[in-house]
Amino acid sequence: MPQHLPPPVPASVFEAMATRLATAAKSLKIKEGTYQTLLTPKKQVIVSLPVTMDNGKVQVFTGYRVVHSTIMGPSKGGLRFDEGVNLDEVSALAAWMTWKCALVGVPFGGGKGGIKCNPKLLSEGELERLTRAYTRALREVFGAQKDIPAPDMGTGGREMAWLLDEYEHLRGHAEKGVVTGKPLPLGGSLGRPEATGRGVVVCALEALKREQTSPEGQRIALQGFGNVNRFAACLFAEHGCKVVAISDRSGTYHNPKGLDVAAAIAHKKEKRTLKGLKGAKALPAGAIFTLDTDILVPGAYENVITAKNAPSITAKFIVEGANGPTAPAADGLLKKRGIIVVPDILANAGGVIVSYYEWAQNLQGKSWTLNEVNERADATLQQAFERVYSVAHAKKITLREAAYIVALDQVHQALQHRGKF
Repeated sequence: MPQHLPPPVPASVFEAMATRLATAAKSLKIKEGTYQTLLTPKKQVIVSLPVTMDNGKVQVFTGYRVVHSTIMGPSKGGLRFDEGVNLDEVSALAAWMTWKCALVGVPFGGGKGGIKCNPKLLSEGELERLTRAYTRALREVFGAQKDIPAPDMGTGGREMAWLLDEYEHLRGHAEKGVVTGKPLPLGGSLGRPEATGRGVVVCALEALKREQTSPEGQRIALQGFGNVNRFAACLFAEHGCKVVAISDRSGTYHNPKGLDVAAAIAHKKEKRTLKGLKGAKALPAGAIFTLDTDILVPGAYENVITAKNAPSITAKFIVEGANGPTAPAADGLLKKRGIIVVPDILANAGGVIVSYYEWAQNLQGKSWTLNEVNERADATLQQAFERVYSVAHAKKITLREAAYIVALDQVHQALQHRGKF
């Protein structure tokens, strides 16, 4: 039987992903050489990006793009602007995109990109020059049928518009499908900005349904208050849940009676931080994990739920809005305590589903209504959840283990149909 033995204690985000994948590969009895082929990124690109800053000086940034797999279709994945960006992280994120797309039936492989920078310290002009420099450096990698970037942490529709404009200028022809998450006038899709947060709520509701629990009055804690969790907060509230805690880098803000979600969003938009939020008790950032809540949504960085804080989590459900928020060492502890974890490759797949819809609309020259987008995306996630739940129930394993089995099986079958190496 194949061994599939990555390091027992992951020393990196990529190895954390590989730990989960190895378990799925063993269950599926995938041969070691095939497993290594499915695990290893197809392409890793590192580029230097000299940018003239507003003060006239040139600063050199480092950019990354990793194409993990194109077995299922062109690679797809976001572009992240963050100080912590590195090759290991981008490689892991690209791989997660492979499994995410396969799990929900989107005909893409996995990719991811990033630039090591602090976007909050850069002017709009500097950000535009940086984005265009990155696009020029990766022009041979990108393509509507090759590799398709999208927004991620630190980027949005504005950056995607710059990327599209630079790419089309370089190519000399229109190619709207080369990037998703664009503004509507440039071929963006209705429903795309809120898609990931909406998907988190859809998956949370599915988990509650399987446990015969009503969403009414469920206490929600949102770790991170960026694009994903802001939209999730609004939708949770619409379903009768009570958002009692939110957090960002400045701390955790808690009110057991419920927070005013609209006021929190307005405060964050104006101040760019939750610090000073009225109607909430300020606590340390890590307190979000130990508060008395029903549903915890980690929606920021990787490896924030660890063997150290997992024993203190009181939530009955964890719905992973971020990629890789739970370290492998915490999985067993959460399972032992009966905490249901809806894994990242399922819970936050709403974004790539609607990105696929945007890409399809661009290729067809059509536009879908918001209801069409939401109904299709919700149904796709609900069907994926049912597949994962059925495998988990039949094999008596966690939802994460089941999700990796379903996803890896899809990619493995596609590779087999393509033929030998």
